[in-house]
Amino acid sequence: MTDLEAMGQRAVTAKYLLQKLNEDTKNKALLCAAKRLLDHKGELLAANEKDIENGEKNGMHSGLLDRLRLNDARLEAMAEGLRQIAKLPDYVGEVMERFERPNGLLIEKRRVPLGVIGIIYESRPNVTADAFGLCFKTGNAVILKGGSDAVFSNKAIVKVLGAALEECGVTQEAVQLIEDTDRSVTAAFMKLNKYVDVLIPRGGAGLIRSVVENSTIPVIETGTGNCHVYVDRDADLDVAVRIIFNAKTQRIGVCNACESLAVHRDIKEALLPKLAEALGTKNVEMRGDEEIRQVLQDCLPATEEDYGKEYLDYIISMKTVGSVEEAIAHINKYNTGHSDCIVTENKETAEQFLREVDSACVYVNASTRFTDGFEFGFGAEIGISTQKLHARGPMGLKELTSYKYIVRGSGQVRD
Repeated sequence: MTDLEAMGQRAVTAKYLLQKLNEDTKNKALLCAAKRLLDHKGELLAANEKDIENGEKNGMHSGLLDRLRLNDARLEAMAEGLRQIAKLPDYVGEVMERFERPNGLLIEKRRVPLGVIGIIYESRPNVTADAFGLCFKTGNAVILKGGSDAVFSNKAIVKVLGAALEECGVTQEAVQLIEDTDRSVTAAFMKLNKYVDVLIPRGGAGLIRSVVENSTIPVIETGTGNCHVYVDRDADLDVAVRIIFNAKTQRIGVCNACESLAVHRDIKEALLPKLAEALGTKNVEMRGDEEIRQVLQDCLPATEEDYGKEYLDYIISMKTVGSVEEAIAHINKYNTGHSDCIVTENKETAEQFLREVDSACVYVNASTRFTDGFEFGFGAEIGISTQKLHARGPMGLKELTSYKYIVRGSGQVRD
């Protein structure tokens, strides 16, 4: 038996133990884990510093370094995520539907855990705590496969989480970390369908594509984020600048950052200089079509590739459009189905945009940076699903459950 198979067996054993836990026990363990994350802050930051140093030595991009970095505020956010999850309802066992058939059979549709969840992710140590919290609250065991870039951080976090579970009398096998960073181990993990019920990739396009194409485990696909903002002819331009500046620069290394703009040509002369001034304070490189470049002399020419690119950098592409219909067509062609926004004061135009843009999250007059489980009130998220089966958008507690039918009879047999 390989180490992975042994890990899978332990996870299967753990999932049946976790399904027996009551809500109070789960919440106490989550609060204990949150406290321990902060109590062991020094150890966690020291471990993370090793990962940061290695990343800098290896020439890691600044956006990826930002994803990797932990600090006091991010550790507090991780702990707060666990505390928020503890406050949320426990949906396991919820009766979703109840009905009676003409033959007297009483049928209930009841919410149940998925079982064993595998998560493969890159350079995001906060995912380790978030994934544990959401899976644990929903009675799922989780096997984590973090990237080599965050190996020291992930080991330290899982050690703290395991100690919290032990303190509360809960099996530590509820959360397991694959520490081997060899790619062959990741490939073998994708074939562990005998033990793992669902596999969720979180990371760049290459990782997600590899998991989707090679896994024998059912996959919930979390997508890259080529998020667009369309500034309509009826937009409040000050609002537009504020939203774009936030969506582009508040944090560049995240999937809900704005990467591309569509600008109605009727307002380009009024909008673009204001926008360039704001983005210039963060040295954002602008790439635009010919009409954009006629207004902004310092703007670089945009290629077709730019409109579909997730930069994770201080770069933004811009396209001129003549109508909301043209904006919608452009966005649906180049986006990744993640998050897109319209800035407009026209309610009819806004409603058309909401209906016709094919993304998991569609906004009117708000930053795409809100596509986040914590911001949606889910406590945390397991990822942003851009597919349409089972889950879509920020995946919180309900999205980590399935259901089964409970059928009660009184001796009925089928004719």
